[in-house]
Amino acid sequence: MKPVPQATSLRRAPVQRRSAERLTRILDACADLLDEVGYDDLSTRAVALRAGVPIGSVYRFFGNKRQMADALAQRNLEGYSERVTRRLEKAERGDWRAAMDAVLDEYLAMKRTAPGFSLVDFGNQIPVGARHAEPNHRVADRLTDMLSGYLGRTPDEDLRRTFLIAVETADTLVHLAFRVAPEGDEKIIEEARAMLRAYLARALD
Repeated sequence: MKPVPQATSLRRAPVQRRSAERLTRILDACADLLDEVGYDDLSTRAVALRAGVPIGSVYRFFGNKRQMADALAQRNLEGYSERVTRRLEKAERGDWRAAMDAVLDEYLAMKRTAPGFSLVDFGNQIPVGARHAEPNHRVADRLTDMLSGYLGRTPDEDLRRTFLIAVETADTLVHLAFRVAPEGDEKIIEEARAMLRAYLARALD
């Protein structure tokens, strides 16, 4: 089953498996409809219809479509963390280059394949074009917590700052790559990878 968003993004957390499965169907429907109609034309009623649940089931978890998009963003972050963790299980501990490749490659994979991800991401694209700082701080904090042990580093403010700068840089350049080409311009992505390696080499070597 796909990760269930944290209770803070929900009106009511699912307790039983059936309820969790219903929440998953709702978020899956939300993601699909975001790709099909965009955020402005998304509605809770359309999500309920696509998910095959009563409209009351949607409102049990979410007060409006913004809360639903926020929960989808949180689920994306949980799924992303799991993907990066699985990649790092096969890498040599302490290798920050392997960690950086896992972080960037898994983000690109979700950008290309995860329904609704191009709009919702980890929370910084709704409304469309809005790019607030908070989601990137959330991602940087998550990476600090995930990677500090793998890298043998203390998860202090210096490491958090390093990851925040890397996340902000990657975010800007990846979005540029996907504005230039639907699947992401490979030359821009490779330039982004080179810039990240140069910065992290100074910070982590």
